[in-house]
Amino acid sequence: MTKSRSAVPDLLQHLDLIEVGIEGAIASIRLNRPAKRNALSDPLIAQLHTCIVNLPTTVRAIVLSGAGDHFCAGLDLSELSEHSVAGGIEHSRSWHVLFDLMQFGRAPVIAVLHGAVVGGGLELASTAHIRVAEDSTIYGLPEGQRGIFVGGSGSVRVPRLIGYARMADLMLTGRVLDADEGQQVGLSHYRVADGQGMAKAMELAKRIASNAPMSNFAVMHALPRIADMSHSEGLFVESLMAAIAQAEPAAKDRMRAFLEGKAGKVRKE
Repeated sequence: MTKSRSAVPDLLQHLDLIEVGIEGAIASIRLNRPAKRNALSDPLIAQLHTCIVNLPTTVRAIVLSGAGDHFCAGLDLSELSEHSVAGGIEHSRSWHVLFDLMQFGRAPVIAVLHGAVVGGGLELASTAHIRVAEDSTIYGLPEGQRGIFVGGSGSVRVPRLIGYARMADLMLTGRVLDADEGQQVGLSHYRVADGQGMAKAMELAKRIASNAPMSNFAVMHALPRIADMSHSEGLFVESLMAAIAQAEPAAKDRMRAFLEGKAGKVRKE
């Protein structure tokens, strides 16, 4: 991806633990602690939060990746040992704030996964709306072997992807899944060869960024909440969201183009 420095707010250009680039409506955010396998430290979490909050309003899709050989090998354990109970709660909640901001933000997130996607790295990946996994990707939740418990929303998000039983297996036994196994159980949406993840993510990001903004908003904000509702409540909220989305001028223009035969047809790629 060609990074446009001029499009990146000055505040974000000075972050040292992440690299930020902007090309049109797409922002790229790369974790930049390769010597630590992009382990999530408190400063890194803070910089990610700063980045997400300060992205230009023109950004319509975000591509998240990791520098070096790994996406993210999880929590920086050297910091965890210094926390009291109160400090541990505060630490966990800071992750929750960031990850909620990513999942329920302004722009969908596409994560490019390679190497270790472990512990907190898997929690981070599970916040993304789309995940592209390269051949080298491995998944694990080693917290059980470390004497700790997930604290970055993993107990909420990961079971929604693979189910409680599979998550329990990963945590209790230390089992590691390879890229193909991860694809089979639902940890990734797309599988590509090593080195091809960014290209695929950019292709998807461009497609997502071209959607009507309200449609993307509905998928990001309404869909996961409807999934947690009762049948009748979910249907009612669906009706409200559908009415709001179709009333948008952009939606009316797109529907008109479709009816006039000017829009592309749905086809399998």
